Amino acid sequence: MKEQFRDTDVAKKIGHLQFGLFSAEQMRQQAHIHVVSKALYSQDNSRKPVPYGVLDHRMGTSQKDANCEMCGKALADCIGHYGYIDLELPVFHVGYFKSIIAILQNICKTCSRVLLRVVDRQVFLDLLKRPTLSAQARKAIAKKINEKCRKVSSCHHCSAPNGPVKKCGLLKVLHEKFKPPTSRQQPSNETLAFKQSLEEVAEQNKELLPHIGKAQENLNALRVLNLFKNIPDEDIPLVGMSAENGRPESLILTRILVPPLCVRPSVVSETQAGTTEDDVTMKLTEIIFLNDVIQKHRTQGAKVQMIMESWDFLQLQCALYINSEVSGIPLAMAPKKPTRGFVQRLKGKTGRFRGNLSGKRVDYSSRTVISPDPNVQIDQVVVPVHVAMILSYPERVTHANIRLMRKLVESGPERHPGANFIQQRGQVFKKFLKYADRPKVAKELKYGDLVERHLIDGDVVLFNRQPSLHKLSIMAHFAKVMPNRTFRFNECVCTPYNADFDGDEMNLHLPQTEEAKAEALTLMGTKSNLVTPRNGEPLIAAIQDFITASYLLTQKDVFFDRTKFCQIVASMLHGRDGGVKIDLPPPAIWKPVRLWTGKQIIGCLLRPNKTSPILMNLRAKGKQYTTGEDLCSNDSYVVVFNSQLMCGALDKSSLGSGSKTNIFYILLRDYGEQTAANCMSRLARLCPYFLSNRGFSIGIGDVTPGPRLVREKERLVREGYEKCREYIRSFQEGKLQSQPGCSVEETLESVVLRELSVIRESAGKSCKKELHRTNSPLIMALCGSKGSFINISQMIACVGQQAISGKRIPDGFEDRALPHFPRKSKEPAAKGFVKNSFYSGLTPTEFFFHTVGGREGLVDTAVKTAETGYMQRRLVKSLEDLCSQYDLTVRNSEGFIVQFKYGGDGLDPAAMEGKDKPVEFPRVLQHIKAMYLCGTESPLSPSQVRFLSDKAFQSNIFLYCNNEFKRGIRSFLDKAVDDMESFWLRHGIPDPFKDSLPNPAVHQNADGKVPHHLC
Repeated sequence: MKEQFRDTDVAKKIGHLQFGLFSAEQMRQQAHIHVVSKALYSQDNSRKPVPYGVLDHRMGTSQKDANCEMCGKALADCIGHYGYIDLELPVFHVGYFKSIIAILQNICKTCSRVLLRVVDRQVFLDLLKRPTLSAQARKAIAKKINEKCRKVSSCHHCSAPNGPVKKCGLLKVLHEKFKPPTSRQQPSNETLAFKQSLEEVAEQNKELLPHIGKAQENLNALRVLNLFKNIPDEDIPLVGMSAENGRPESLILTRILVPPLCVRPSVVSETQAGTTEDDVTMKLTEIIFLNDVIQKHRTQGAKVQMIMESWDFLQLQCALYINSEVSGIPLAMAPKKPTRGFVQRLKGKTGRFRGNLSGKRVDYSSRTVISPDPNVQIDQVVVPVHVAMILSYPERVTHANIRLMRKLVESGPERHPGANFIQQRGQVFKKFLKYADRPKVAKELKYGDLVERHLIDGDVVLFNRQPSLHKLSIMAHFAKVMPNRTFRFNECVCTPYNADFDGDEMNLHLPQTEEAKAEALTLMGTKSNLVTPRNGEPLIAAIQDFITASYLLTQKDVFFDRTKFCQIVASMLHGRDGGVKIDLPPPAIWKPVRLWTGKQIIGCLLRPNKTSPILMNLRAKGKQYTTGEDLCSNDSYVVVFNSQLMCGALDKSSLGSGSKTNIFYILLRDYGEQTAANCMSRLARLCPYFLSNRGFSIGIGDVTPGPRLVREKERLVREGYEKCREYIRSFQEGKLQSQPGCSVEETLESVVLRELSVIRESAGKSCKKELHRTNSPLIMALCGSKGSFINISQMIACVGQQAISGKRIPDGFEDRALPHFPRKSKEPAAKGFVKNSFYSGLTPTEFFFHTVGGREGLVDTAVKTAETGYMQRRLVKSLEDLCSQYDLTVRNSEGFIVQFKYGGDGLDPAAMEGKDKPVEFPRVLQHIKAMYLCGTESPLSPSQVRFLSDKAFQSNIFLYCNNEFKRGIRSFLDKAVDDMESFWLRHGIPDPFKDSLPNPAVHQNADGKVPHHLC
C-alpha cells in the first residue's frame, strides 16, 4: 500500500523563495563527476556503463538490481547526483535569448557600460532600491530603461557608436553598428574605416561586392560572454538582474549540467538485444561528440569555417536539449525525428504540472460503461463483482472486526467478499493471499495487522464523469456490489454528471483512509449536493420517465381499485424503505365501488403512515397553468397540504431540476437531505412500475396527421407562399417600401422570413389542437419530460425555414443555392424552406437544405466546447487561490482583498431558500399555518408553539424582513395560539408542557431548538 502521509520531525515555515541563475562555478560545485566520454557502454558485451560517460552509475541508478556508486543506495532511496560537461565554446541559452538581446540593447558594445546619462542612471537606481517595489513596477522600470537606451547612438563613457541589436536567424545576434547614414547625415569615421576594409577584401573576391552594404557586426556567444563579464556590479540592477542571484554572464552557457540517471532512465528491451535510451541521454552524447569535434579542429588548425559550422551545430544541440521545439532551424541542420527537451517535459497538457501534478493517473480506480437502475437509492452506485475483487481497502484489524477479517482472509482473492493482501504489524512486505496458507494466516491474525479486503457493500466511493465541468461532476456514493459488468446508478443523478446511457463510461475511485472516507461523505456526498451552488436550485431531481409517469398518475381521471392501489404503493418498498409500514388512506370514491386516485399515491409516497413526522406544504403553478389557482382548467396548480396532494398534476416544475417550487426542494429545506433523498428513491421505484404496467410508447401512429390537419397545413403553406410571391413581385417592380436602416433586399429577406415563420407557428398550433390528449409526444411536451411543441409540429406538420447565421440559405455558385432552381430566385423553396414534415418525408432539395442547417449546429457545438473549455481553464487558474477569510473578506494568496464580503452580500447561493431572497416567508407562514394550527392533530401543544415563536423572534431569523411583516406574523401567531388554547380548553385536553417550558424572555440562552419551519 502507498504511504498516505509522513509525520515531519520539525514544523517549519517557509519565509520566502528566491530564484536565481546557476553560474558555471555553482554547476561544478553541484555536480559529482565531469562527464567526458561520448560512449554509453563498454565494448566487451558486459553492458557496463563507460566511466565518466553519460550513464556512469556515480550519477545514480535507473535499475532495480543496481545500486548507486556514489551513495550506495538503491533506486527507491537514491535521489540521484549531477554531472557536468564543459563546452569548448560558449553558446546562447535558448530560454534566455530574449533577455540576452534586451541586455545587449541596454549596454555599450565596446565598454559594457549601460547607455544612460549619469543623471538618469541615478534616478533609476534610486527607484529600483525601493524595498516595497512590486514585480509589475520593476517590469515597467526595465521597459523605460530599455526605451531610453535604444535611442542612444553613441556611448556616454567611451563615445563608441551603438546601433540597434536584432535577432538574425537561429540564435544569432546582429549589431547594426555601421548603419548607412541618411541623406542629411555624414558617415562617421568608424563607418568609413569599416567600409574601406571591406572594399579591400572585395577586390580579392568580386562575389562579395553586392553584400558590402548589408555587412554588420556579428555578436557571437564568445563576444557576448566577454561583454557581460565586463559589466560593472553597479550597472547590474539597471539591466534587471542582481549580482547575488546571477550575473548576466550566467545567461551564456559555458558548462551544462548532466541530470541524474533516474530523470532519464534506460529501458532494457527484452525482445531485442540492447537498451532504449532517453532523448536527454542521446542529446548529451551528441553534445559531447560535437565538443570533441571542435577540440580536434582547434588542435589540428582546421579552417575557421569548419569550426564555425561545428559551433553552430553545438549551439543548436544545446538549444534542442532545453527546448526541442525551437523554430527556424535550417533544413540541413534539422533533426531527423522529434525529441522531448526539458521544456516539453514541463509544459502543456501532458507536461509535469498538468499531467503529473494537477491531475494524474491513480491507483484504486476503475472505469466501465454505465447503465440506469431505478431500484438503487440516489446515493448508491452498483459496482460489478469483477471490479470489487480488484479494488481493495486497507482495513486495520481491531477487537471489533477480527472475526470478519479472518473470514475474508480465508476467502482469499478469488471469492467475494475476500482479501487480496495482508501486511503484518511491524513488517514492510505484504503477503499475497493467493499463494499463502490462508487458514494458517487467518489464525495468526493479530490486532494492528492490515488486511487489504475487497470492496464491499456500504464502502464510500467517488464517482466521476468527464469532462468534469463543475464540482458536482465528482460525488461520493455508497457501493453496492452486484453481478454483471456495468456501473449502475439512479437516473435522478444523471443531471449533475450530464450522463446518458448511450455508451458513456464513468470512473470510480476507492478512498484509502478513514479520513478520506469521512471527508468524501461530508463534502462530496450525493445527498449533500442535491442543489447547485450556482443559484441554489435542485440539480438532482426526477427526470424523463419519472416525470411522465408522475404526470399520468396525477391526472384527474386516474382511479385504482384496492388491489391495484396496494400493488403500486408496495412497489416503492425496497432497500432502506423495505420495512416501512403504509397506512392505506380512505378511498376517494366509496360507491358504487371503492376507488383511490393517483394523487393519493403521491400522498403515501410523501408520508407513508401517520407516525411519520413529514408534513409538507406547497402551493405552486405548473407548466400548463392558466388562471384561478386551484380552479385552473388544466389542473396545473399544485397544492400539497400536510403531505396530501390536493390538486394539480405533477410535472417538471414540481418534480424536475431547476425550480425552487419543487417537492424535493421543499423536503430538503424543511426536513433535511435524507428525507428528500428517500422520497426521490421511492418515486424512482414507483414510476417505472406504474409506467411498465400502464404502457407508454411512441410509434408512427402518434405522428400521423389527420385529414383535417393535412388540409389546414396545405392551406397555410399556400397562403404563405402567395404572400411571399407578392413581396417578391413588389421587390422586382421596385415598389417594396424599405424598412428603417435596411436596404430593399434586406427588407425583402426580413418580411419573407417573418411570413415563413408564421406558417410553422400556425401549423404547430393547428397540430396541438388536432392531437388527442393521450398522444405520447404531446404528453411528454406538456409535462416537460422531453421535447417541445416545435419538435411535434416538425414531425407532423412542417419542418420550416432552415437558417445559417439567422438568415435564409445564401446564394452560392452562380447566384443560386442549388442548380435545381432558377438564378437569383427568391422563392421560399429555393432559399431553404422545408414545407414537408418528417412524417411526410423531405424532397431531395429540402433534405440537402436541412443537412446544411444541421451542419451549422454541429460546428457551433464543437467550437463552443473548445472555447468554453479553454475559457473555464483560464478562469479557474485565475480564481483558484481566492479564499473566504474569517473577517468575511475574500482574498487571494498574497492577501490582497478581492471582495469585502463574499458575493457583495455574504449570502451562499446554495442556501438561498427563495428566488433571489434568503428565506421564502409566505411559504414558511403557510407551512406554519398548515402544520401547527389544525386542531387536536397538531404535533405541538399551544405552550410549545408560543415558546418556539418567542424563541424565533429573539433569534436573527427575521433579519431580512421589514417591521410591518414581523408585526403581521406576530399578531397572526398570537391569535392562532389563543385559538388553539381555547380549542384545547373547550375539549378538556390538558397542555402537558404548560409549566415545564422556560420563559424565553427570562432565559435568553434556554435550550430549545427552533425548528426550520420557523426559520
